[in-house]
Amino acid sequence: MSMKNKFTDHLKSPLTEWTIEYRVHATRRMFQRDIDEADILSLLETGIVIDEYSKDYPLPSVLVNGRGRNARALHAVVGIDSQSHRLYLITTYEPDPDKWDNDFSRRTSQ
Repeated sequence: MSMKNKFTDHLKSPLTEWTIEYRVHATRRMFQRDIDEADILSLLETGIVIDEYSKDYPLPSVLVNGRGRNARALHAVVGIDSQSHRLYLITTYEPDPDKWDNDFSRRTSQ
């Protein structure tokens, strides 16, 4: 699969067909970073896959780049269990402009 496909294209089915589970770490980070569920749903619905971690354990995961509500730039690491149609939100954050290019899809060399 080539990078920068829409996250829902990567899933090969609409987001509504998936159950989203929030890991404890992700929930803590969402609270600390003032990111809510509506932001996550917006990010997953419209975001693109910018990195794949196919060897992650216990599930392969992807890094999704996109926007939350109010056009806030966000990244999320999402584990994908295709057999059970479950997504596991591992963490989410605002990408640091000093570490990412202008559209937050590629790391800079810093």
